[in-house]
This record gives sequence, C-alpha cells and structure tokens, in this order.
Amino acid sequence: MTNEAPTPESDITDNDKLMAALSYPIPIVAIVILVSETNKDRPFQKFHAVQALAFWVAVTVIGIVISIVTLGIGSLCFPVFWLVSLWPAYQAYQGEYMEIPVLTDFIRNQGWV
Repeated sequence: MTNEAPTPESDITDNDKLMAALSYPIPIVAIVILVSETNKDRPFQKFHAVQALAFWVAVTVIGIVISIVTLGIGSLCFPVFWLVSLWPAYQAYQGEYMEIPVLTDFIRNQGWV
C-alpha cells in the first residue's frame, strides 16, 4: 500500500462531493456513507467518511482532555472544532482529497482507506 493520496478520478460526481463535504460538519452522514452499500463503494466518499469519523473521534478526545484540565471551561471549544471542520468540508466539495496531517497517515496505515 502506498502512502500517496488517491489520484483524482474523473468519475467523482457532484453527489460524491456533496456527501463527502457533509460528512465533516455532520458526522452521522459519514456513518450513513459507510453503512450504505452504494456509497461506501465510491472511493471519494469512503475516503472522506473515514477521515471525518477519525477527525471527530480525535476532536472529542481532545475536547474531553481540555475540559478535564480546565474544569469544564474547555467544553466551550467544541463550537470552534465544528467551525474548523468546515475547511475540510469545503475542500471535499471542491473534489479534493484533503489530507489532515497526522490523521490521514494514521487511517492509511490502518488500511481503512
């Protein structure tokens, strides 16, 4: 398995872009993509769905740690994390395989994408 991003395919549809983009700010969409047989067979959608779920797991863990350290004040950072998720959503809607520095390498090494 190579560590390079999948090459942009000419068969990425507008639906692929929309579903991939929605999976970042709305994590339930990523779960729907991975459960649906027709959607999970689309490489672009699957890549972004797995990356979005991994992003939200990492964000949740970071948010919990920050909340514990700051005695609950850190829970205010979750809206900021949601706003941050709009950038990869925008990139996905443009039809790009956006890489999140540590996270993308991790999910590739696990063989999830």
